[in-house]
Amino acid sequence: MSSIHDIEVTTIDGSPVKLGDYAGKALLIVNVASACGLTPQYEALEALYEAKKDQGLEVLGFPCNQFGAQEPGTEAEIKEFCTMKFGVKFPMFSKIEVNGDGQHPLYQTLLGAIPARTKAPDSGFEEKMIAYGKEVKDGAVMWNFEKFLVSPTGDVIGHFAPDMTPDHPILAEAIEKALA
Repeated sequence: MSSIHDIEVTTIDGSPVKLGDYAGKALLIVNVASACGLTPQYEALEALYEAKKDQGLEVLGFPCNQFGAQEPGTEAEIKEFCTMKFGVKFPMFSKIEVNGDGQHPLYQTLLGAIPARTKAPDSGFEEKMIAYGKEVKDGAVMWNFEKFLVSPTGDVIGHFAPDMTPDHPILAEAIEKALA
């Protein structure tokens, strides 16, 4: 695939969209789940979207049920949950797989560009995952709410750990650079 902008995805309402529709905007791509300990990040993701959308940031949410079966609902149920509980207005898409044989081309591209994630110093999240018996490796998504930052020109420029909140200084600085 020549560019992330060539990748087609499906909105949560079932419409096909090319990521090229977002060309010229910085993208924060997040695999999301409704029943995860990190689910409250929806609130911070929406706040980030509201604060930065006029500067050219799009937050794109991709539900995924590959981690602890924490996104079992239908697209309609996911949309209702996100809207009613967190007031989500940023674009949401249909459920996809981010790892394994059914890995969506979007995640093949994201992980191919930047396999290693940036972690917050002293986070401990990766160690917790290992203690729970979860496989943690570069080139794969570790858990729900892992984040990828894409430049307005379509280059993958950042990969951030699931527990790094949208307002964390490391991520906030990377977003500001992408919008500059």
